[in-house]
Amino acid sequence: MTRRISLAAPLLALALSACMGAGTPPKTVVPPAAGGAFAALPVASIEPVPEDWWRLYDDPQLDALVMASLAANADLRVAYANLDGARAALRQAQAARLPTTTVESALTLDNPSNQPSAASVSASDWDIAATASWDIDLFGRLRSGALAARADAEAQAAALDGVRVAVVADTVQAYVEFCAASRAITEAKSVAAAQDRSVALVKEQLAAGEVSPLEVSQVTALSASSRAAVAPFEAQRLNALYRIATLQGRPPAEARGFALACEAAPRLKGALPVGDGTALLLRRPDVREAERKLAAASARVGVARADFYPKVNLGGALGLLAGGFDAVASPLISWAFPNMAPARAKMAQALAFEQAALAGWDVAMLKALREVETGLASYDAEMRRNRDLAEAASQAQAYARRTAARVRYGDAAGLLQVDAERTLATARLARVQSDMALAQAEVTLFRALGGGWRGGAQAR
Repeated sequence: MTRRISLAAPLLALALSACMGAGTPPKTVVPPAAGGAFAALPVASIEPVPEDWWRLYDDPQLDALVMASLAANADLRVAYANLDGARAALRQAQAARLPTTTVESALTLDNPSNQPSAASVSASDWDIAATASWDIDLFGRLRSGALAARADAEAQAAALDGVRVAVVADTVQAYVEFCAASRAITEAKSVAAAQDRSVALVKEQLAAGEVSPLEVSQVTALSASSRAAVAPFEAQRLNALYRIATLQGRPPAEARGFALACEAAPRLKGALPVGDGTALLLRRPDVREAERKLAAASARVGVARADFYPKVNLGGALGLLAGGFDAVASPLISWAFPNMAPARAKMAQALAFEQAALAGWDVAMLKALREVETGLASYDAEMRRNRDLAEAASQAQAYARRTAARVRYGDAAGLLQVDAERTLATARLARVQSDMALAQAEVTLFRALGGGWRGGAQAR
């Protein structure tokens, strides 16, 4: 008796057991405290962060620099190319779910010596055939692969947004440093000029016998120290120009021809808008990138799971072969069974990558929140320090003025005036450096807040 073996029932059972195919990403959990307001500080407000936050400075020159960087930055070109590659991979993964067809043809010449009835006439055969193959994807391998490719493309799009944020922040940072350094150069030169005048005055007093060479040496040393403060600020100014040029995809040498002019670093007119934790996690590109990487890793778990089941492929061909019409169709079933060790190892690897991606999301979330909180603390501290330094500079100015008057009337020694001038020079330069640090802290905080990627979305 002949027994017929049917594969329909086992295949149906396997299909039903593989319904989960694509895999579900683990749930990302945001702690309640992470979604609330940031530290309540007078320098910040709960207002939402504008995407084009640099326009809060109301500086047309800065706006033009940001647009130029978004239009030609080399890092952005790399990110765009990576995104194009990820989207091409997605199209490839989606196309793999469709049937594939191939057309083949051949022309052959028969040997006339083998034709006894027509020895002088050559004969030819022309064959043409079309083949089709379709992986019916019963167990979700191709579907999961397409989902993973889509998540990869979305992660790459988020990475591009992150590059935009960095380009905008770097451009604004370079500009405020250029302006702050310009202001610092002016202030340092003013201090040095005042010290030079003091040197000339003390030398006149030495000639008149009113002071000793000791006072001359002290005031001369102070003057030289004041002049030495100019060079570092000049270097900072040039370095900022070079960064602006490279951010625009231009050689640094071209920066020497830039017609930038500003007297002081731009400052916000009110409290800095920071929003809250929930808005931050939705806005930060690195958090969105981590979430999409997690989705891709989960989809690859579905790809690995499908390897436990057979692959079913339907194939067929038809055409003119050797002068006749032929057609054939057949299913192809392949299954790595009973040795499932490679599939189990692949599954374990996919699950490990999924857990790593989940931890990566946690890292990105915590990093985003920490950067904003620390940025706020640093900005608030520098703001308070700046106010104190302004008061110190004002009092140092009054101290120097009163001391000079007393020395002029002979009520105080000349060394007291030298000390007053030193105090004033130190206070003025400290205030200038604090102005630069405050402008840098503002930009650092805006960078941590993650705005700016939508504002440059069309700048490709």
